[in-house]
Amino acid sequence: MSDFIVSVLCFVLTLLVYYVNKRLYTRWRTLILMPLVMTPMVLVVMLLITHITWKDYIADSHWLIWLLGPATLAFAVPVYENMAIIKRHWMSLTAGVITATLVAVCTSVWLARLFTLPVEIQRSLAVRSITTPFALAAAKPVGGQPDLVALFVVLTGVFGMAMGDFLFLRIAIKQGMAKGAGLGAASHGAGTARAYQIGPQEGVVSSLVMMLAGVVTVLAAPIIGHVMWTLKS
Repeated sequence: MSDFIVSVLCFVLTLLVYYVNKRLYTRWRTLILMPLVMTPMVLVVMLLITHITWKDYIADSHWLIWLLGPATLAFAVPVYENMAIIKRHWMSLTAGVITATLVAVCTSVWLARLFTLPVEIQRSLAVRSITTPFALAAAKPVGGQPDLVALFVVLTGVFGMAMGDFLFLRIAIKQGMAKGAGLGAASHGAGTARAYQIGPQEGVVSSLVMMLAGVVTVLAAPIIGHVMWTLKS
């Protein structure tokens, strides 16, 4: 079987697994059946069993990664439709985004150093709390590895989505905007999807915070790399 046929079959298989997974998740909303969790697991197992290389798999599936950009920008539509909420709370949202970005970057890097993880993992972890298109853009000036960055972003999103409700309950956060901001800042796209399940206002705030946090991190990435590693050395 030629490499072209293998890559096309992988592309079709990816869409099929995702479609079936989404139908299952619609019926049984459990963490393990989340498409963000189950679909990659199934695909990885299939690739290991069939001994298909990553190069062959991604050959005709790479444009699915490109679609992350338009998908992220689509969150701007409900944000635009709810500008009144944003104008009313712009100061608290701005402060929250800046604080969340600083905390996410600093705690990720410092914890990685505490556990003496390699520098490339430290650099990749620095941008884990923003959605994938922004994280990949920020990874280059920071010095992170794209594959590691993508993995850490997914893990962060899944963990944040799974633990969000528990943490809100434990620290008695009941205000909808606070929940949306927390999910958007800490677990990007996955958290925003969960925020829309909670309510429209939560989803709008989460979308806005997710995008702003991504923009701030990308713009600050050269400074982050300089302060965290260049000055340190």
